[in-house]
Amino acid sequence: MKEIILVRFGDLVLKGKNKPAFINQIKRILKNKLKDLNVKFEYQHDRIFLHLESDNKDLVLKQLSYVTGVHSYSFVYKTDKDLTKIAELAIDVIQKEIERPTTFKIDTKRADKNFPMTSLEISQKLASMILPSVSGLIVDVHHPNQVLNVEIRHDSAYLYVGKIPGLGGFPIGLGGKGLVMLSGGIDSPVSAYLMMKQGIEVELFHFESTPLTPLESVQKVIDIAKKLSLFMPSNKIKLHLVPFTKLHEEILKFVDDSYIITIMRRMFYRLGETYANLHGLQTLINGESVGQVASQTLDSIRVVENVTNIPILRPVITYDKIDIIKIAQKIETFDISIRAFNDCCSIYVPLHPVTKPTLIKSVEEESKFNYEALLNEIIPNIRTLVIHPNTKLEIAEHGFEVKDALENYYGSRK
Repeated sequence: MKEIILVRFGDLVLKGKNKPAFINQIKRILKNKLKDLNVKFEYQHDRIFLHLESDNKDLVLKQLSYVTGVHSYSFVYKTDKDLTKIAELAIDVIQKEIERPTTFKIDTKRADKNFPMTSLEISQKLASMILPSVSGLIVDVHHPNQVLNVEIRHDSAYLYVGKIPGLGGFPIGLGGKGLVMLSGGIDSPVSAYLMMKQGIEVELFHFESTPLTPLESVQKVIDIAKKLSLFMPSNKIKLHLVPFTKLHEEILKFVDDSYIITIMRRMFYRLGETYANLHGLQTLINGESVGQVASQTLDSIRVVENVTNIPILRPVITYDKIDIIKIAQKIETFDISIRAFNDCCSIYVPLHPVTKPTLIKSVEEESKFNYEALLNEIIPNIRTLVIHPNTKLEIAEHGFEVKDALENYYGSRK
């Protein structure tokens, strides 16, 4: 039997007149993801059939697991709209896919209303033709362990058992663009992933502060970016490395110890908003979760975001840490994030960071040094890398500055 995969859409059915735009975007993403896998596409109304032309099933399934907007998919089997042929195929499918003994039922959907039987009549007739030929099936129409699905469509009949859940959400590219403030921690990569699930195309913004932070901290975000790139339509993601060292040193030198994190984060937001406005990105995205750390109290969030006008999205703000970790493990960023190398947010953390900062005190601390000049110096020196799953960039192995490692990387790409 030839392998065919039926791809279904979930929330997209609620999009009304905009539904075709969403489905067309999924089609484009699927074509791009599967372009090297010799897959033939067949489009029918609100679903896609993928005809596998060679022994590439596992690779196709892997790529499907990275496509946002896909609700579920199933291996389906196609035959003529003839009950005898449907029954013959059903027996083959049951023997191939259903472990017995088990409870069982047939569920028929009749999209072709010209077919001369109702859905219930088809199910009953097929059961009478199948059950004598297959042992170990116990009919249970209310709570079966296994369901043989039969769809009578206008062109053919399709059979399948079970559904593989997809990512759901919406296809990337139709929800706008956002800039993710990416640390080397667990939360911000998960936030990037969750926003991609909502159809937002993301770019990554990382504040690097070598030699105050180790080179390996930059390697962490590069490796995280490689994982996140798998979910992007073209398997590529932009990683912007922000040279934060000078400003970091000034903050450590002049700012009251308890306010270091607050002022640092206010600088992050200023830089993020400026860069987003310059490059057509509509929102900032971060990994803040209320109460997880001292800098993520409501008072802190209010004082920090006071410096911006751009919308700020916090996808994991209500998540428990254990829930965030589960998602991080699912998208394979967790083991990278827990490498023991600190970034700007986690190095030189004060013993007693303020949990209820005030705007007046924050402005007073910032007045101790000329941060505007440093911000203006940083923006034109931001380095952008285009990361894909197979990017070969090992900064942590070099014994020199990040900028020199990047120069080598840029040179190797020319």
